[in-house]
Amino acid sequence: MISLAMAKSFPLLILLILLISAFIMPLVKNNRVVKGISLGSMMMAAVLSVITMIYVVKNGSFVYRIGHWDAPWGIEFYISPMEAAIGVLFTWVAGLILWYSLYSLEKEIPSEKLPFYYLLVNVLIGALLGIVYSNDIFNCFVFVEISTLASCGIVVIKDKKENIKAALKYLILSCLGSGLFLMGIAFLYSITGNLNMTFIYKEVAAAQYVYPNVILISVVLFTIGLGVKSAMFPLHTWLPDAHSSAPSVSSALLSSLVLKGFVILLIKILFRALGFTLVKELPILDLILILGSLGMIMGSVFAILQKEIKRVIAYSSVAQVGYIFFGIGLASELGVAVALYHVFGHAVTKAMLFLTVGAMIETTGKKKIEDFKGIGKEMPITLGLFTLGALSMVGIPILPGFVSKWNLALASISAGKPILVAIILISSILNALYYFPVVIHGFFGEENLKDRVYKSKQKPVKEMLPVICLSVAVLFVGLISEPLIQLFSLGLK
Repeated sequence: MISLAMAKSFPLLILLILLISAFIMPLVKNNRVVKGISLGSMMMAAVLSVITMIYVVKNGSFVYRIGHWDAPWGIEFYISPMEAAIGVLFTWVAGLILWYSLYSLEKEIPSEKLPFYYLLVNVLIGALLGIVYSNDIFNCFVFVEISTLASCGIVVIKDKKENIKAALKYLILSCLGSGLFLMGIAFLYSITGNLNMTFIYKEVAAAQYVYPNVILISVVLFTIGLGVKSAMFPLHTWLPDAHSSAPSVSSALLSSLVLKGFVILLIKILFRALGFTLVKELPILDLILILGSLGMIMGSVFAILQKEIKRVIAYSSVAQVGYIFFGIGLASELGVAVALYHVFGHAVTKAMLFLTVGAMIETTGKKKIEDFKGIGKEMPITLGLFTLGALSMVGIPILPGFVSKWNLALASISAGKPILVAIILISSILNALYYFPVVIHGFFGEENLKDRVYKSKQKPVKEMLPVICLSVAVLFVGLISEPLIQLFSLGLK
């Protein structure tokens, strides 16, 4: 039986396992051992995150003090059901992506760079979990910077012209976002005298009447700063190049997990540090709602115009992040809980989509959509898994995409904004316009299937097993939607 004190230390232990193992990898000369260390450390973190989740569900939220000083001077982790669930998501999805990388990564990057790549991945996931767990706003900023540098590293690792260009674009815009975020922290600190979110919440209740403009400025800075990093429309310009030029494993990590870490931080600042009551009075939420709605529509419009399949899925991420900001902008408990649920659903679905597309590109050597006509005959399992992800994105019942859209529609009606349901419907139709042609031309059409040999390019089942596990996760997240949304509502209180 795990003791109470030991279970509370698991979030810190997860970070230590990931960060310490990361810096062991470059010292090891054998790539097989490096892969084992990376996957092993991630799976250890995943198991510990599940135990933490079980502990939180049974015993409720807890605070873990790091070092000898109590807050607000010391650093602490705050683990509610929201943080625990996101910790499980990040570690397990990263674990499955790393498992897939064992078979495919060496085909995309030189073998001598593998230790460095796995170092970056462990540091990246460790930093993202630091953002999720930390209750100290400046500590979060430090983890934001670490995750940004690691993200740029996993894009530029290919060492090609387009990767260097995409990584530089990402780095410059991310630095701008970081600067705005830091200014937001400075403004908030100047009126509350605290960096700990629990203490900020206590102080800001009195400060809102004395310094309303300072609070508004800090919230605007947080929203724009983290909006750049999480690809909020129209601050998404770095995303298509970074996601489409990076190795498929990197694309899956960036889209499914990295964007979400910054969204979670914004939710924590808005609804935990400042609180629902205060934030509802600020006009910034209307702006978040408008930009979320625009992202849902324009992300899909841009996706329809693309010719390369990875760019289609990259722009799809802009649309899906739009749904998350749409939920935040509604500023209701249901809206934010559904936004968090969409973080979950989109993470498993988009990881699966990027890995299936990566498998298609790897075996065919082609990138354009028109080159994948008839691919369903040659790679039936791969395109079948892609189809499941596409159906979820479009919003077919039972799957996570449908659950998110249905509940966002309910949240819009309960918030007294039924007109927003039309935006959700239009966005779903646009999603179908770029996902369904890939599936239809892949599986059907006599001219598409002519001269194609059944299963001739299908990767072995053992190599596709991580993606099959992700497909099971997609179905599972859809089926347990009700308890997950209730869990997130609990985590926001």
